[in-house]
Amino acid sequence: MPMRLFLQIEEANVFKESKQFTYKDGSQFVFMDLNTFEESRLNEADVGDKTKWLKEGMDCNLLFWNGKIIDFELPIIVQLTVVDVDPGLKGDTATGGSKPATVDTGAVVNVPLFVNIGDEILVDTRTGQYMSRA
Repeated sequence: MPMRLFLQIEEANVFKESKQFTYKDGSQFVFMDLNTFEESRLNEADVGDKTKWLKEGMDCNLLFWNGKIIDFELPIIVQLTVVDVDPGLKGDTATGGSKPATVDTGAVVNVPLFVNIGDEILVDTRTGQYMSRA
């Protein structure tokens, strides 16, 4: 008669919590639970390329495994302010051209020619693409 082995596998303790990015402290990014005011911190290396879309006051989802943060998700669409952009050519808004614009997080986004400094724009954080003016 064949011998049967039964392995007991513990269920992974993985869960998501919404936290607000409150500020950067040196090389750490501080997220706060708005219900308990408890802080969670991520190192710059853990945040990686997502820093270019991260703005103070933004709600993010932190993914925890066994009480440790293993990842976080930005909102899919973020509203950012254009802080630097070359002026478009007058009357050249119908050509569908684009120009690079720097937003308040430091990221550079290609925007239509009619976008100017001070404009609020919506950007898709998955692709980094301009969506519209806010």
